[in-house]
Amino acid sequence: MSATPSAAQQFVNALRVRPGVLEAAPVAAAQWMLRVQAADVFDAVRVACEPTTRVADMKALAMQALLPDVAQHDTYLVKLHGAEITNETLTLEQVGARNASTLFLTSRRRRPLR
Repeated sequence: MSATPSAAQQFVNALRVRPGVLEAAPVAAAQWMLRVQAADVFDAVRVACEPTTRVADMKALAMQALLPDVAQHDTYLVKLHGAEITNETLTLEQVGARNASTLFLTSRRRRPLR
């Protein structure tokens, strides 16, 4: 598997994201660049990481940037390809993420629309 994302993957990773890159691994050494979106704030960040980065570590880093007011990280879940990642102690590679994947952070509880 190539560590270099295609032009289409680079384009998708650059769409409507905050400037800069969060570092779960040093950008120079990182093999993957993920996009993490938070449904509640309609915002996204890019995260430089390794395939061996734990989902929980990536989630904590993204939540600090996207949802700084949320103290309980376990009230949010991570989705990949529309399915919840139930075991956040697994690595990104183990859950099926790839370079340039998009992960979603969403609240575990549904909130009524007003």
